[in-house]
Amino acid sequence: MTKQPAITVPAEWEPQKAIWTAWPADADQWNGDLASPRADVAALVRALAAAGNRVLVLVNGAEAEATAGAALGGVAELVRAAYGDIWMRDTGPIFARTPGGPVALRFRTNSWGGKFDLPDDTTIGDEMARLAGTPRRGFDFVLEGGAVEHDGQGTVLTTRQTLLNPNRNGWSKGQAEAALVEALGARKVIWIDEGLANDHTDGHIDNIARFIAPGRVVCQVAAGDDDPNAATLEAIAATLAAATDAEGRRLEVIRIPGVGRYRNALGEISPASHMNFIIANGVVVVPVYGTASESAAIAALQAVFADRKVIGVPSRGLLGAGDAGGGSFHCITQQEPA
Repeated sequence: MTKQPAITVPAEWEPQKAIWTAWPADADQWNGDLASPRADVAALVRALAAAGNRVLVLVNGAEAEATAGAALGGVAELVRAAYGDIWMRDTGPIFARTPGGPVALRFRTNSWGGKFDLPDDTTIGDEMARLAGTPRRGFDFVLEGGAVEHDGQGTVLTTRQTLLNPNRNGWSKGQAEAALVEALGARKVIWIDEGLANDHTDGHIDNIARFIAPGRVVCQVAAGDDDPNAATLEAIAATLAAATDAEGRRLEVIRIPGVGRYRNALGEISPASHMNFIIANGVVVVPVYGTASESAAIAALQAVFADRKVIGVPSRGLLGAGDAGGGSFHCITQQEPA
């Protein structure tokens, strides 16, 4: 996997034309409480807009449009569309470049392995491509955007727990890599075994390891002896430290503080993570949860994003409890490259 691809997925830190997200609209998906996730989405949108980003917020129905308009006060563009829930990283398109121009890559959606089957999740990606005016390129296999992390030079990070899960495509490692070469222009795939405990997505990479520059990745360090992910976090760091990227560089691995043992409103251990940040023009927005880790995590990320302001924004409402929520800011956004 070393040849130059005909398709490139730009790195998230490259200039962006817009950031897409969506307004929580279905109370049944949020344990009857739309106020909490809406507050988190509004704070995210305001942080992105304050840095000069164009933010497009999908709204599903008249009530969603009215409440989004009242909460956001004109700092974002509201776009009417039908969607199941707000996880646009997974159900939306992946915007990429080809020699012929931009394309919106579309994959099959199977409700994260059949767990959360919602109306319009299978069609919102096509609708976003249409709204963006970007030609659609479809692939007949399941792939969620949060399952793959890109360096902009053909290196892809992913997890075996997601991509090789029988509840997705039933792929072997070789089949998965061939699909990533075809669809994403991958030149090198780096495999991590598994993600955080109790992750609804079966271990998405965007909750555990992120590229911040070519050859540089960040991942978390355990927050104490009672961190339920302590062994997993050490294994992630070790795998990354032993890896080389598509250019043959050994990865520089930077550890930031992890959230540690976090219990939601139902007392469940949740996959809270500072890694689910969104990189945008001029700013990095980091999810925080009211834990002791947040100040140190923001400071550590500010040290590696010298060209951007790093901001912590509460994300407890998006993380949710039970079947509701389960993600954060990266999960609900999709960037459209400039």
